[in-house]
This record gives sequence, structure tokens and C-alpha cells, in this order.
Amino acid sequence: MPQRRAVTGRSQEPRRRFAEEVRALRAAKGVSLRQLGERLGWDWSLFGKMEKGETLGGPEVVQALDQYYGTGGALLALWELAAGDHTQFRERYRRYMALEAEAVSLWHFAVSVLPGLLQTPWYAREVLAAGGLKDAELEQQVDARMSRRELLEGPDAPPFRTILSEAVLQTPLRDAGEWRGQVEHLAEVAKRPNVSVHVLLQSAGLHGLMGIDVWYVQLSDASTVVYTEGGYEGQLIEEPAPVLRLQRAYDALRDLALSPAESRKFILRMLEETSCDPST
Repeated sequence: MPQRRAVTGRSQEPRRRFAEEVRALRAAKGVSLRQLGERLGWDWSLFGKMEKGETLGGPEVVQALDQYYGTGGALLALWELAAGDHTQFRERYRRYMALEAEAVSLWHFAVSVLPGLLQTPWYAREVLAAGGLKDAELEQQVDARMSRRELLEGPDAPPFRTILSEAVLQTPLRDAGEWRGQVEHLAEVAKRPNVSVHVLLQSAGLHGLMGIDVWYVQLSDASTVVYTEGGYEGQLIEEPAPVLRLQRAYDALRDLALSPAESRKFILRMLEETSCDPST
């Protein structure tokens, strides 16, 4: 990252300061807007607008820039100041995303929605739209979510295990064709050697992770952190005792779920028997 410039009267306004920083970082990297767009998977014009101060972009876009430039969260912090809304990207979530990028292993439980790492663009768009996003911001966030799927690709991708509540697969998209495409994508990803998908049937009954989505991240020092989401709130947990309790709850839940092989058969059978329309 280039040497930090002193905040002056010319650059102290947060939005302007943010635009200056993204402009300076790209210049220091020696890449064009088009090259930046190609490497990060966004339309290059978005970065041009960010550098002109016409838009701030979404948090996932800025996180991708932060990782690409190696700014260690500084760009995200500057974005948060410029956005002026600390509820949009809380410190704990920003820290979780940084830790996720360093993960040597990931595991997860979904109570109602597929994890972003397994979503198709259409599924992501419908989920984000249901949360209130629209127009350009919606499309930016869909693109950002799609870029995060790269975490599971390539020879150095960490192992990823997810347990999906049956309710996740019983909640279709409004477009039956796109829903089928999503489930087909899930079945295809489940074949990857680093990905394990379990289905937790409703008949499994009550369990220790009711009502929350949970992400577990194992780091290179063998420590584990947990991020839980429920409703509109998220919590990053790093203290050993509660992390251990949540790990035990996850282990117990995995014992109740179908195996990866049985789960893939369940998904394929759902495609065959219902034409991917769980309401029929």
C-alpha cells in the first residue's frame, strides 16, 4: 500500500478521501481500469465511478479491492467512514471476512438460505432483493457475491463442509427454471473433492443450532473462530469456550444429517421427482 498521505483540508471529506485512495492504489499497482475489472470480475466502469466519487460501491466490492491491493482492511475502514452508516458493515463482519480469506478449512450450517459460496447469480439476486437492495447496488452486490465463490476454486482452495437444513431446499425461487439451475449447480459443486454437502432432514428434530446460520473458520495456527447470523444481526465469536460449545453442537448436528453421498442422491432425487418445484 502506498505511503499514507496526511489528511488535509483538501482531502478530509470521507467520500473524497475514499475516491483519492482507490485512485492512488490503482496507480501504484500499475493497472488500467479495464485490467482491474478483468482481474476482479466487475465491470471496469464501476471502478471508474468509484475513483470519480460518483459511487462508493458495496462492501463486498471494497473487500475484493482490499484483498487485491493488500491493504489489510484499511480500505474497508475508509469505506465505512465514507458510507456514514456503521450498521452496513460492522467491525465484526469485516474482521470475519478477513479471517475467511485466510481459512485453511471452512464449515457451515444453513438454517434457511443457501450459503453465498454456493449460490447462482439469480439466487443471490433474489435473496439480496428480498433484503431491500435494488437497481445498481443490487447488481454490484450480486457480482461481489459471485466473486467470493472463487474461494472454493483452484488447487489451494480450503475444504468446505456445509449442512443444509431441508427447509433450504424446500424454499424455491419464484422462477422454477432458475431454481432448477440453482439446485443443479449445488449438485455439481457437491462433486468437488474439497466440498462436502450434507442435508439435514426435518425429521431429525430439534438440535443445538436452531434458528441461526453458523460459519466456522479454522486458521493456519489451528485456532477456530465462529460467525453466527440470525435475523438482521451477526456475531463474531473468538473466545475458546463458546467456540468449543458451538463446535460440539455442529458435530452433533452432522451426526444427525445425511452423509455427503446420501445428500447428493437426495438432491438429485428432488430434481427428478419434482422437476425442482418443491411446492408440487
